[in-house]
Amino acid sequence: MNFQQLRIIRETVRQGFNLTEVAAALYTSQSGVSKHIKDLEDELGVELFVRKGKRFLGLTDPGKELLTIVERMLLDAGNIKRLAEQFSLRDEGQLTIATTHTQARYALPPVVTAFKRAYPRVHLVLHQASPDELVRLLMAGEADIGIATEAVADTPGLVSFPYYSWQHCVIAPPGHPLHDRPLTLASLAEHPIVTYHQGFTGRARIDNAFAAAGLAPDIVMAALDADVIKTYVELGLGVGIVASMAVDARRDHGVQVVAGEPLFGQQTSRIAVRCGHYLRSYAYRFIELCAPALNETSVRRALSPLPQE
Repeated sequence: MNFQQLRIIRETVRQGFNLTEVAAALYTSQSGVSKHIKDLEDELGVELFVRKGKRFLGLTDPGKELLTIVERMLLDAGNIKRLAEQFSLRDEGQLTIATTHTQARYALPPVVTAFKRAYPRVHLVLHQASPDELVRLLMAGEADIGIATEAVADTPGLVSFPYYSWQHCVIAPPGHPLHDRPLTLASLAEHPIVTYHQGFTGRARIDNAFAAAGLAPDIVMAALDADVIKTYVELGLGVGIVASMAVDARRDHGVQVVAGEPLFGQQTSRIAVRCGHYLRSYAYRFIELCAPALNETSVRRALSPLPQE
């Protein structure tokens, strides 16, 4: 048994049991992939994959149990490497943050600035992704920290911490009729609406609020980020619903926030880490720069499967 065989088992599942894609992902040949799988099955004395001819259809029961162990072993192998780097290259390395456009554009700039000032030799990678893709990157070990509002709180295998709270606001061009009447869900639903795509930046909370009020708003455009929404609101396509931190009166001259009570409740963006993923000291510092209450001790305690003294 060797690590290449374990990587192939994991990658076969990730690539939907397509051995051609597995070979491409691991920079090897398809025949080599097949041989590694056969050698491991012969060594263990069990079949790991359900087959139909030469095609792989899924995992057998032993294969499903083995996959859990393989994931843990490969995670710990990566942790060993990061542990060594922690002591040999204390202030050097790479930190990968997976986050959404809203967080990268509006929440993280001061954090990133402070971090790069403190750790100039750490290569900081900001990977913009959807919430679902962000979770996949964390679970695959391709990102160290994830920051998003959706998806991370309810995913098994992730530990998440509150980062900051925010609310949606309604925006419209100056002189729009919505500025001259009380803002309610009903008055808002009378106009075409431009807002976030489903699954992004609290869109589910928006949909649920309208549904609970028995309203069916005319959402004429859905976008992935607030800059696009503001652009089309300014062009007169409709009124916008965006995260409040995305609107700056000094910069956004073509739109104004419609005064009124928040209609869609409070949202919480969260910082997430995969359980068992070894974090370098500078990763803990990045988290603390986001939320000062989340120091290394408190984060380690939350990530540890056993109580720490």
